[in-house]
Amino acid sequence: MAEEVKLLKTWSSRFGLRVVWALKLKGIPYEAIDEDLSNKSALLLQYNPVHKKIPVLVHNGNPISESLVILEYIDETWKQNPILPQDPLHRARERFWAKFSDEKLLPSVWGAFTKEGKDREEAMAATMENLKFVEEELKGKKFFSGEKIGLVDLVFGWLANLISIFEEVSGFNIVGEGYPLLSAWMQEFSELPVIKDTWPPRDKMIIKYQARYDKYQPAK
Repeated sequence: MAEEVKLLKTWSSRFGLRVVWALKLKGIPYEAIDEDLSNKSALLLQYNPVHKKIPVLVHNGNPISESLVILEYIDETWKQNPILPQDPLHRARERFWAKFSDEKLLPSVWGAFTKEGKDREEAMAATMENLKFVEEELKGKKFFSGEKIGLVDLVFGWLANLISIFEEVSGFNIVGEGYPLLSAWMQEFSELPVIKDTWPPRDKMIIKYQARYDKYQPAK
């Protein structure tokens, strides 16, 4: 019996996109279902009643929520083209950096994008510090996971798209010339065949994040 794989996501979600990349790397056919989070579908509420969020992977009727959990499920279910190493220590390090991206780097970059005044300065300082850790982690590597992309590359993938969008919308230089290894990785990652055709339309992303940026700016 053929396997049934569905992915509930949105057109622009960085969390959904990392799952798309994992499925494509594995060569797994799937049905993409784009959600409108302002009017959540009965399907989403059925499959993720706890958080009511995307992404949700549905495999033969069984839902799996939370993008990092989904990535590990995909890797354990379909063994081809592994995205996590076999060595327990290396697996633990990959998990560490995945959490670092979502829990430290992403919030600091978002703060630098949306905050004003002293709050923005503090967010920018945190972002610079976090990016130094990222730059250090890339030393001697083509990708975070070595010579080919793995879990950490998929999780950090949002950097290769959103940073330039944030910079264009806000006029602030976030990455700049101080992170040559990160800049090279962003370029290399963006051009991978499995990645480059999956980016959301840039013009729509600019419109979306311009509206968000304007929302956080003080009234004139």
